[in-house]
Amino acid sequence: MAGPATGLAESAISILTRAVELDTKAKYTESLVCYQEGIQLLLNVLKSETSQAKKEQYRTRINDYMSRAEKIKSLIEQQKETGKFHEQIQISKGARGFSYEHVFDRFLDQSLTEVTVEDPYIRSTHQIYNFLRFCELLVASSCKVTKISLLTGRDEQNYTQQDGRLREMAKSLVDYGINLVVEYSDSLHDREIRFNNGWIIKIGRGLDYFVNCGKFSIGYCNFNLRHCHETTIDIFHSKHLKVADGDNS
Repeated sequence: MAGPATGLAESAISILTRAVELDTKAKYTESLVCYQEGIQLLLNVLKSETSQAKKEQYRTRINDYMSRAEKIKSLIEQQKETGKFHEQIQISKGARGFSYEHVFDRFLDQSLTEVTVEDPYIRSTHQIYNFLRFCELLVASSCKVTKISLLTGRDEQNYTQQDGRLREMAKSLVDYGINLVVEYSDSLHDREIRFNNGWIIKIGRGLDYFVNCGKFSIGYCNFNLRHCHETTIDIFHSKHLKVADGDNS
């Protein structure tokens, strides 16, 4: 019977295989996350392995993967510095595994303090819930967000309800030291999320790329299990996006 170490090793191989696939497709931020997760699993396997020969094999593989991960980090930094970073994620119709955590989590570092969301369709009940889930992700992450700015379209038929729900959300965010500022625009069409640590995420469908499902269906609570609409996510980085307080240049 296979032991726990065997199961960990198999999981590590699966994740690292995915890392190499993403690396080959130049999806560097995604591949880096997989490399880091896979390496950590291999380190755990190494601790429990008793065979010296296998230990040496694991050490060699870990060093190889760590070396590649460091090169990817350097490559990402180079592309960020030159303003040439661009990564694209294609979500096919019916795909799963694209929760907000999966898409955004790797960009939520401790230098992040402000988030701007431009999405014309934070109007209906499920769209406002989507935005709430996104805000919850920011609250639960290790970043230190103090301000979220939302620019969205006005729901002319149910504006009172829309505005009331967003005001309730703003009130609850105060408990976490976050100021939610909501503005409305009748001419907004593009969808974009900007983090003041430089990352810019453009999603074709905005935050509303999940297929609606029954309230008692798998995927209703866990968005990683929810089917998606077809859409494209473009990721950019601008090192000039973060402006220091008082800098009017």
